[in-house]
Amino acid sequence: MTTTSALSIDDLRSVFTRPPGVRERVGIELEMAPLDPATGLSVAYEGEHGLGAFLATARDRLDAEPVHEQGNIVGLTLADGGQISLENGGAVEYSSPPMATVTQAVDITRANLDLMAQFAAEHGFAIVAGANYPFNTITDVHWMPNARGDVMRAHFASLGRAGIYGQHVMGLTLSTQATFDYRDEADLVEKLRMQAAVSTVATALFVNSPLEGGRPCGALSRRMQFFARFDPDRDRVVPATLGDVSLSGFVAWALSIPMVYRKRRDGVCEPAPRRPFSDLLRNGFDDGQRAGMRDWSAHLSQIYSDIRVRETLEVRAVDGPPYAAFASVPAFWTGLTYHAPGRSQAWELVRHATLADHLEALDDIAVRGLRATFAGQPVAELAAELLRLSEAGLRARVAAGLEDERALSFLDPIREVSATRDTFAQRLLREDYSPDRYVAAHRVDAGHVRRRPAT
Repeated sequence: MTTTSALSIDDLRSVFTRPPGVRERVGIELEMAPLDPATGLSVAYEGEHGLGAFLATARDRLDAEPVHEQGNIVGLTLADGGQISLENGGAVEYSSPPMATVTQAVDITRANLDLMAQFAAEHGFAIVAGANYPFNTITDVHWMPNARGDVMRAHFASLGRAGIYGQHVMGLTLSTQATFDYRDEADLVEKLRMQAAVSTVATALFVNSPLEGGRPCGALSRRMQFFARFDPDRDRVVPATLGDVSLSGFVAWALSIPMVYRKRRDGVCEPAPRRPFSDLLRNGFDDGQRAGMRDWSAHLSQIYSDIRVRETLEVRAVDGPPYAAFASVPAFWTGLTYHAPGRSQAWELVRHATLADHLEALDDIAVRGLRATFAGQPVAELAAELLRLSEAGLRARVAAGLEDERALSFLDPIREVSATRDTFAQRLLREDYSPDRYVAAHRVDAGHVRRRPAT
């Protein structure tokens, strides 16, 4: 028997209700690979110099609040509101607090990553930004003691061929993401539809994962190829974010798909029933408990789409660029998202593309980058126009006193990519990408003294 009342649609929609006077802020989420400087391989959790010890060092030096799962430290909450967490395959993710400008978000991210890089060096490894682990294969992954990890891996395995790269996404991919605010339902819809419509084209400016297991993989973005066989019910571009977008339509779509896992009050994660979330509202879980608001919030977090819709809009489509260029991701999306005229023009540019157009283009871009096409149009030309609109949006914010002029320089790396049509991935393939040279060139603390711990 159920022991809770069923949630109403108004209850579900309340997650997206913003209080009056919401400010438009920018947050950055940067996933980095902890790599051995000699082999380029990932770092284990256990041991004197493993990721658990690294987090403990950061906790003590930063006076941070630890986050534990199953008795293990898996994250930190920093005094400034930022967070450090371990992804399932060992990636270290830094999430900035939301800031009033993209410049402030970049500055606080750089300051905190500088500290993290120092702590990592003390434990004998480097942290490297980008889009994937370049030298690992799936058999090299060190799985972290996160509560959800085993359940998620089992879920993707159960999907068969459709989820064949589920573990690869969990264990081998990295990204640089940004989060944005919306003021009300109309503002949410306007921003969401633009971000979803242009995210496919945007990926071409950032392709940066041409290596797998230390060798060229035949594509410019192996990360994007992994996401193509991840979980088709809830990844990449989802139908509710294209065309005639509405909050009601998004909620109805989210209700139609199942949860992946449910986290109990004791912190243990268990598989959710393979039934639509709407059924969990009506009939409950196997223990008789109907889905509550905590479950609804968890369900929204288990939608791995290119634009994740929760209390903020989280843009997730693009590969993580090299560390020197990471600021180009939040700058690009800020210029498009927070400038209404440019936002409207960007949406108009590709608003008529179908879901099939998006999926076909994503597969093409993963291999050919800016040489790909999207709904019959050259991706390079569409990307150049989006970049122009983004820069115009940033300039308008600078003129209005909403942004620091330094933000314009953050676009320089992708201006060069667009002008030359020479992507980060193509440049990497021309480098000496032996493990030691790759790590030395791309580690976050490239300017610091490198030393290994005494044995």
